Amino acid sequence: MLDQPEDIHPLFHGAPQTTEFKKLRKRIVRHTREAIEQYGMIEKGGHDADAPKARWLVCLSGGKDSYTLLAVLHELQWRGLLPVEILACNLDQGQPGFPATVLPEFLRKMGVPHRIEYQDTYSIVVDKVPQGRTYCALCSRLRRGNLYRIAREEGCSAVVLGHHRDDILETFFMNLFHGGRLATMPPKLLNEEGDLFVYRPLAHVAEADCEKFATAMNYPIIPCDLCGSQDGLQRQQVKQILDGWEARSPGRRQVMFRALMNARPSHLLDPKLFDFAGLERTTGQ
Repeated sequence: MLDQPEDIHPLFHGAPQTTEFKKLRKRIVRHTREAIEQYGMIEKGGHDADAPKARWLVCLSGGKDSYTLLAVLHELQWRGLLPVEILACNLDQGQPGFPATVLPEFLRKMGVPHRIEYQDTYSIVVDKVPQGRTYCALCSRLRRGNLYRIAREEGCSAVVLGHHRDDILETFFMNLFHGGRLATMPPKLLNEEGDLFVYRPLAHVAEADCEKFATAMNYPIIPCDLCGSQDGLQRQQVKQILDGWEARSPGRRQVMFRALMNARPSHLLDPKLFDFAGLERTTGQ
């Protein structure tokens, strides 16, 4: 990768020149490109130079993951490997203490096309959720509804989120432990109305890599706990379990993640996925 200012997107200006960071950057870009290709995030005809480009609404929260997502997508676009238009979007949900000027200033400085939307969903959540309960589920639903609306208003074909490998793995175990089902965040999803895709291009990227990257680039990180409802969440408990396994057996997270890509319905118990009743013995000749 070239590192002269004229050869890279402004999001990468000032990138560390160490071998370690260059390897990190290359790994994140490679994993993101693999996910985009493997899960068909470029719609048919998207690579045709004469075809109109799809437009993606890239959701930016101000956390390490969304900054990494924004940077790597622009890197791929800059290299001619991502034939889409990118519109960054931040939804300010009215959380007390949210630094409303940080993201607009950053995006303007970086020359990134963007839309900042203010919707006070925080007041709705506080009013509807009983005291002592987590806000996350309702907050997420309200956020997703607004993002779908914005995507339609902006002529976007996809809402693009910054969930990474560890988010996907944690969601799998939350569903396993608390939901009684084998399911997680898919890297590509069609919404219920059928008019928008939801993409997670960082599906193969480790959370630790996102953290190292955003920290090294000195992006202005906004904390995710402004609402004060993060402590004691089931997700945090699952994360601690996975951290323990990883500490005792380094690489365990990646092994478990690969298992999500290697499902064998005939070796599970769901008769809707495999016709167990239809199995018959073959008679010996």
